[in-house]
Amino acid sequence: MSSNLVTLGIVIYVVLALAVALMARHGNRTDMSGYFLGGRNMNGILSALSYSATTYSAFMLVGLAGLTYQGGVGALGFEIVYFTGVSLVALFGPRFWLAGKKFGYVTPSEMVGDRYESKTAAAAISIVNCLFLIPYCAVQLAGIGYLLQGITNNAIPFTVGVVIATGLAILFSYTAGIRSVVWTDSLQAVIMIITSTLVVLLVIHGLGGFGSFFATLQTDHPDALSVPGNGYFNFLTFLGLTLPWFFFSLSNPQVSQRMFMPASLKGLRQMLIGFLVFGFIYTFVSVLWGFSALQMFPDLTTADLATPKLLSSDLVPPVLGVIVMIGILAAAVSTIDSIMLTLSSMVARDVYGNLQKDASDAKQLRVGKIVIPIIAILAFAFAELELNLIAILSVAASSGLIVTVPAFFGTFFWRRGTAAGVISSVSIGAVLVMMLEFTGLKPFGLAAGIWGLIISTVLFIGVSLATKAPVKKAELFITILKTKPEKKQQQISQKELK
Repeated sequence: MSSNLVTLGIVIYVVLALAVALMARHGNRTDMSGYFLGGRNMNGILSALSYSATTYSAFMLVGLAGLTYQGGVGALGFEIVYFTGVSLVALFGPRFWLAGKKFGYVTPSEMVGDRYESKTAAAAISIVNCLFLIPYCAVQLAGIGYLLQGITNNAIPFTVGVVIATGLAILFSYTAGIRSVVWTDSLQAVIMIITSTLVVLLVIHGLGGFGSFFATLQTDHPDALSVPGNGYFNFLTFLGLTLPWFFFSLSNPQVSQRMFMPASLKGLRQMLIGFLVFGFIYTFVSVLWGFSALQMFPDLTTADLATPKLLSSDLVPPVLGVIVMIGILAAAVSTIDSIMLTLSSMVARDVYGNLQKDASDAKQLRVGKIVIPIIAILAFAFAELELNLIAILSVAASSGLIVTVPAFFGTFFWRRGTAAGVISSVSIGAVLVMMLEFTGLKPFGLAAGIWGLIISTVLFIGVSLATKAPVKKAELFITILKTKPEKKQQQISQKELK
């Protein structure tokens, strides 16, 4: 594909997205809630599109397609497990939303810290999130690097693609905070779902239609249609990949923070339903994309090049290929800028805000804006390592974040949870996961994410039982939020919400 056509497409996208971001510069952006949560006033449709674009990043059309290319239909099962994990939003979403409205929380870690009456617990969760999400940010940047490099046959080098994605993420983050991110996410989500679906239908039609498509797969690549197929998706590998992915909507703060943003519980429900519809379509599109690349280019040296090769093939009109490429670029950028905003808000609120006693909301906001480019630079440096298999690296990040899950369950469902239990489970669990990921060790054949969840759960329960729990705060979270959220919303007076 012509690099000039690709460059033109990127320029048009930047102009259009920047115009949308500038239009989003309304409302209060002078405090932490306004800048990082959009004033808690997002409607359901925008929230659903933004949630979808943030979650379904370069991982899907680059990572999941590559995973399908390498391991076959097991990749579909892997993603379906994540899809079922979104049920956690139905369980925790109303509780997050109500707690955020009542107490003014900006970050999920701030909420956990307040529940356990410990600023140290909030800071510990924030630091762990930074340790694992910065590499996840880098995964998105690398996805763009591979995409532009592959689609232009190296005319646009890997590093140039990474620089473009980094610059766009910083630009959108600074333009209007989360408001610009939400609006540009919505634009990007529409581009993603329409163009990717159209392309996969064109490709399958070019390969003879669905009947011929699957018949060829069955004849030439029978292992791709069975589990474990070629052996990649054996049970322990599948479990190691899917368990962290199941808890993604709770453990990843750039996602869970969005539970604070809708204007109402109705908006929260619309966000969840819209995301499920979007995700169902996008999952099957991504898997079919991987199967298409497997038929057309069975000997790729890197599975993550499956999508770039497909877009530059003769079956995809160049203009449409560029539009899809822009959709993938936009998806990655939407995830990167969301992560940068979330991590910067956590550093400002839960680390700087807890270390400095006189840290006003305005000072925290200034620190948050300073942290944004620092996170971007660190992610850029990590992306330049050019590590392969984006899907695996994405799961590795979620394997580290899974150690926060017991603390979130304890926040709303266990009175005996303590700050010491949170700090020990999160910090020791994170160190263990990092050691296993770096060394590649899998004791008893179990992946790092499984051990992270086991150890963090045991530590959280054991240490909590050995220490004193904040009874009053526990009762407040569990008994008040345990009733039907709709009724509770009506019971909270305007005075309490302030």
